[in-house]
Amino acid sequence: MKNFILTSLCLAIFSLSSTAKEIVLKSNYVSLSINEKGYVTSIKSLQNGKEYAVDSKLSALLALYEGNEKAIYPNAATQKNGTITLTYPNGSTAVVAAQEKKEYINFKLLSLDHREQIDNVVWGPYHTSVKKYIGDVIGVVSDDAYSIGLFSTDDNTITGLPSEGDLYQMFYYVHSIDPVKYPIPDSLYEGQKFTIGGDGWSDVAFYSKPEEYFHLNSGSGAIYEPAYGSSVVMHARDRRRPQTIFFTLLPGFKNINVPKHHDVETIDVDFIGSSIAFYGCPKEKTIQVLEKIVKGEGLPYVTREGKWIRNPESFRADVAWWGRHDSLISYCKQLGVKAVQDEGLGEYYANPADRWAGKTINYGGKQISIAEFTKRTNEQGIAYGIHTLCEFLQPHCSDVSPVPNDSLCLVVRTKIVKDVSASDTAICVADTSWLNEHGTWHCNKLNVLKLGKELLTYEGVTTEKPYTLIGVKRGAYKTVAQSHKPGTLLGKLQMNCYNGFVPDMNLQDDYANYYAQLLKDGGMNYVDFDGQESFMYQGHGTYSVKRFYRELFAKFKEKGGDYLRVMGSGVMDGNWLYMSNSNIGGGNHMFNPETNQWGIEGKDVRNVNRNSFIPPSFGIQNFNSNWSVQTIENLQSSAIAWDAMYMLGISENSVEKCKDKYAIFKVFKAWENARAAQVFSKELKEEMQIATNRYHIEQLDMKSWKLYQVSATGAYVNPRILKKK
Repeated sequence: MKNFILTSLCLAIFSLSSTAKEIVLKSNYVSLSINEKGYVTSIKSLQNGKEYAVDSKLSALLALYEGNEKAIYPNAATQKNGTITLTYPNGSTAVVAAQEKKEYINFKLLSLDHREQIDNVVWGPYHTSVKKYIGDVIGVVSDDAYSIGLFSTDDNTITGLPSEGDLYQMFYYVHSIDPVKYPIPDSLYEGQKFTIGGDGWSDVAFYSKPEEYFHLNSGSGAIYEPAYGSSVVMHARDRRRPQTIFFTLLPGFKNINVPKHHDVETIDVDFIGSSIAFYGCPKEKTIQVLEKIVKGEGLPYVTREGKWIRNPESFRADVAWWGRHDSLISYCKQLGVKAVQDEGLGEYYANPADRWAGKTINYGGKQISIAEFTKRTNEQGIAYGIHTLCEFLQPHCSDVSPVPNDSLCLVVRTKIVKDVSASDTAICVADTSWLNEHGTWHCNKLNVLKLGKELLTYEGVTTEKPYTLIGVKRGAYKTVAQSHKPGTLLGKLQMNCYNGFVPDMNLQDDYANYYAQLLKDGGMNYVDFDGQESFMYQGHGTYSVKRFYRELFAKFKEKGGDYLRVMGSGVMDGNWLYMSNSNIGGGNHMFNPETNQWGIEGKDVRNVNRNSFIPPSFGIQNFNSNWSVQTIENLQSSAIAWDAMYMLGISENSVEKCKDKYAIFKVFKAWENARAAQVFSKELKEEMQIATNRYHIEQLDMKSWKLYQVSATGAYVNPRILKKK
């Protein structure tokens, strides 16, 4: 009787097969089987019974890694009371909690013994036969019928296999999602890889291949495997363990951005507690399942007007503003737009000693503070914000000069071995510590050291004892040259691509609070974080991105803030939960509203984003006073068709030159209202994606619209009524 009760309990927890030592876990949509050795042997749809696991590829439930490359796979798996115990040939034992939820299966690492040499734990890779849509940003793969993915439910678990700096590589690969429509030429083959374009300086130039069968890899959570399908994978690192990495933030530019060594700052973050949600579901339910994961696991859940920001029902156009602000509120009300980014104020660089950097608003014939202006926008329900450069701490920042903060990020650490006076330039160090590597970023050629409360520059270091710095200049960046004792820490500073500096993880936490206070004091609930690579300079990959955003949103809420609309230079797994949109780039390189054609960058960003359930973007579409009403209708109808977002770039100067401004305002708002009312069916959106189709819309009342096709002669034909449900 006792054995019967125990067996029944195991069956209830894991749905165990009675004929095999196999652990079977289920959600509403998928069945996941794990064999007695700890490998995933089946990923089966519970709707149609289709098997998605790949027999020829072993998929370990959880692998252990020494460093970034040496994998240790399990050799046994047993279950008991809601846990799976995995044993490994190195003597380690991992205990993993496994919980069946309605929409997903949750795994969490509870413990790992004999872990002295273990740097990372890796969930997967889980190999699947799915090969159509590769969502490398968040780790999801789909075809037209089904999605399979992983989603991190803690901050330290990030997409991809362990790597130098936990970064992904950008590259092109050949992959046609429709071989009939987009045939691959004989000179190419599926899965073939190419470096991205450009010179490492211009963002636009990265995107260089216009053909639809060229896809841009922009993440590491899912990998296209042309031989059989794809794989999804995540890992968590013991960030308390020292690591020296040899990496670049722009892999792919081998002749320009030469990798450098970086002794990564250790922080008190462990992989115990690493947790993932595994899900498989019908493709059309993916967003709903992801929303259930986010809410069910207590992750940050950002909404706009009651809709989750990843839900296409929340997608809207924004405004990018230039020039004086007298008409900003009026224009936005006439357009039906509820969010504005102020491009006219220029890029904002954080500086605790001068938070507002002299930025004021030109309104009513005088300069007023941002807070004075946002009092007016907030009263009208318009989110207003600025364009920032994240954590680019420029030389004028008070954390750099005249007294450098002790929490600036260092890539190399050594010590001086002799007394140094305030005028000495012959400075002897304990070891060379890669001090002969020139610069830390491809577009700066500076070597900057921090010694006590002083910054200095140098050209190199001798290769024989006594190791002596060469070409030293003291008191750099308006710091004060001082005397220093033997044993004083000397560190080489990490630099950003604008010849500024970077905070370490401790100071990054302070800057999350800094931005939360800046936004609250300025009455702002919109912010553009450009240059988000600055979050990854510290060598911790997208973990640091997650950490910054969690802290920012928590502090903003703590200070009384409500909805915060975030835009930025790119959505990645670290900010996927927080960023409402990513309206990068602009103009015809993104999308041409006169021809309804995607540009090269627009095509690449569209595919990357849609595959990871992120809205594509038209970037900034600067209003041209010569645009026709039809051009605006093309822009709005295409955005709705593709579930895309963009910013309409306007100013008083550009709008007032347009003879059709009132007609444009009226029709723009009609489209915006219809989008908010969700009157466009999936089938209608697909029809509207055809570049040669043109449309005109008229709003009849608050719940109905009349949609026309526009003929080649410009006539409005084939009207249909669209109604809000």
